[in-house]
Amino acid sequence: MADIFGISLPKFKTSMDKNFNPDKQHTLAEQASISGTGLHTGINVDMTLKPANPGYGFQFQRVDLPGTPTIKADCDLVTDTSRGTTLEQGAVKVSTVEHILAALVGMGVDNCLIEINGPEIPIIDGSSSPFVDLIEKVGVVEQDAAKAWYTIDTNISFYDEVKRVEMTALPATNYEITTLIDFNSPVLGTQHASLKNMIDFKSEIGPCRTFCFLHELEMLLDNNLVKGGDINNAIVVVDKPLDKPAMNRLAKAFGRDTVEVKTEGYLNNLELRFPNEPARHKLLDVVGDLALIGYPIKSHIIANRPGHSSNVEFAKKIKQYIKKNKHTKDIPVYDPSQPPVYSLQQIEKTLPHRYPFLLVDKIVELSDTCIIGIKNVTFNEFFFQGHFPGNPVMPGVLQIEALAQTGGILCINTMPEGNYDTYFLKIDNCKFKQKVVPGDTMILKMELIEPIRRGICVMKGSVYVANKLCTEGEFTAQLVKRND
Repeated sequence: MADIFGISLPKFKTSMDKNFNPDKQHTLAEQASISGTGLHTGINVDMTLKPANPGYGFQFQRVDLPGTPTIKADCDLVTDTSRGTTLEQGAVKVSTVEHILAALVGMGVDNCLIEINGPEIPIIDGSSSPFVDLIEKVGVVEQDAAKAWYTIDTNISFYDEVKRVEMTALPATNYEITTLIDFNSPVLGTQHASLKNMIDFKSEIGPCRTFCFLHELEMLLDNNLVKGGDINNAIVVVDKPLDKPAMNRLAKAFGRDTVEVKTEGYLNNLELRFPNEPARHKLLDVVGDLALIGYPIKSHIIANRPGHSSNVEFAKKIKQYIKKNKHTKDIPVYDPSQPPVYSLQQIEKTLPHRYPFLLVDKIVELSDTCIIGIKNVTFNEFFFQGHFPGNPVMPGVLQIEALAQTGGILCINTMPEGNYDTYFLKIDNCKFKQKVVPGDTMILKMELIEPIRRGICVMKGSVYVANKLCTEGEFTAQLVKRND
């Protein structure tokens, strides 16, 4: 079985069972589709989840727009949180992304391309369960790549004084979440929910549906902002007396003959799946919104009165902390005991280079913007025979070529389908600071300086040996699709 990038996948597991390895990356065993109506737009949307390469992360693709553009699941691209979480970049806009992202994280998926032919993720029943069932049906596969967890080693806090929201990330050995809600509602009261292990997401959190208060629902109806609403995809908390005209209006909005209010204060005989289902759904939203950090984290998240806007601001704060901390530790760390993201055999499937001109032995880290490769330099290299005999030094031009090959894999990995070659157009600001000699292990780091546009890639490259910067430069390359 192969994914959309043509890489063979191992036998799949149907869920996060006891054999699930959280320290490896995972994707779907095959593509899966589902259709439904957007809660706020009322537009029927077809959504297809597709497998993706290690390091791809979560990306949405609007196949209904010219050029089928994609957008990364990134908190920095959130433009609206008023009625869900909306991503927008250029012509690409995708709304209500939190429930599908929560399902992917909850099922242990790290890499997935989410194709949709409309502006909003379908609401289905207002929970993540339909997406969880879809993922479980096709299965989740373990990829031959380590999952780079980021451990939060200090308290990170966010506080919104106006909304009285407080969120904190505490150091922990795994990823767990606790939510508390208090809306001063006699119906809801004070509720809390917790998820100590993501393996319990499917049964404990995934089925929990979204909820709203009656006064919020009436405002949405007044402004024609809940075109895809149905009595089965949202818990409605009745926080005010309902007269007959109001009942009739709600019944008409939901396409029902009548609606009723239960004595507990919920609309239309809706049976709660859990006594604290609203608090559990808030936890579900936290899982989905924090997926926008872009890094898997180990931390205990405590969220008091969370909402989409605070979740996204908190995600940005955690992301900024991680990026700042990564900057201070800019030198990549190579652990030879960890399995590679790309083995030599996989590299040969991606690049056209072969011995003696293949200058990358393996890829040990890969994301959508950065790649780290390894080249073990031995005295047996062909070029040492004539390059400074008696004082062998690896030619700088070959170090640049090793970086170029590593960058080629990064660029090709960003493309959703097809086979590509990478041709370098220019190299700027190249500097050689330390020589590379037999016995050295070169750590090759390439980072995208700007997004890839029209197949043009601009990257910064660095060669490290023994924690020292040896070579650096800026590379511009072009991706060209192979005719074969």
